[in-house]
Amino acid sequence: MAAFWPYIGMVAIVIALYFVERVRPEAVTRFEENVLATLLAMITIVSFVQVIARYGFNTGWGGALEFTRILFAWMILFGMSYGIKIGSHLGVDAVITLLPQRVFRVVAVIGALCCVLYAVILISSTWLNFFGADTKGGAVFYWERMFKIGIGLDDLRYPVWMQETFGLQERVQRWIAYLILPIGLAIFAYRSLQAMVDIWRGERKMIIASHEAEELVAENKDVLKD
Repeated sequence: MAAFWPYIGMVAIVIALYFVERVRPEAVTRFEENVLATLLAMITIVSFVQVIARYGFNTGWGGALEFTRILFAWMILFGMSYGIKIGSHLGVDAVITLLPQRVFRVVAVIGALCCVLYAVILISSTWLNFFGADTKGGAVFYWERMFKIGIGLDDLRYPVWMQETFGLQERVQRWIAYLILPIGLAIFAYRSLQAMVDIWRGERKMIIASHEAEELVAENKDVLKD
C-alpha cells in the first residue's frame, strides 16, 4: 500500500481542486496567480539582495543559487498547468486551421490527449511495460525514493534554532523541494484533460493560444499609425 499513497495524494488534490473550482472558480484563479506572483517575486528579491551583498559587501547567502533554482522549477511546474487553463501556451496551428471543422476538432482533441499522456508518462512510466516498452521510474518513483532516503539538498540548511528546537537534520530534505514534481504534473494532466473535454464540447478551440500575436496586432493597428 505504501507504494500507492503518493498517487492517492495526487488524486485527492485533483478531486479537491475540481470541487473547489466548481464552487469558487475565481478564488482558484486568484490562488494560482498569487502563487506564481509570489514565486517570481521571491526569485527577484533573493537575486537582487544577493547581487548587492556580493558586489557591495563581499558577502552573500551560500544557498541563494540553489534556492532560486528550486523556486524557478516550482514556477515552471506550477505555471504550466495555469498556462493550459488560460490558453497561453504557444503552438503552431498553421496546418490544422486549414482542416475542415470536424477534422480540426478531432486533431485538437488528440493534441490535448497527447498532453495528458505526456503528464502521465512523466508521473510514472512503468505502466508502459504493458505495451512492451522497457521503461520504469517517473516523478513519483524519484520523489518517493528521495522521501525514503531523506538526503538533504546541497546548500540549503535549516536555521540552527530550528535544528535545536525541532531536532531537524542540518540540510533541507530533497523531497520537500521536489514535492512540486508529482503535484505539478498531476495538475497539468487534469488541466489538459479538462481542455480536451472543453474542445470536444465546442467550448474551446485548441489547447494552445490561437493567433495570439496576430490578434494583438489587429487590435492595435490604429496605434501603430499614430
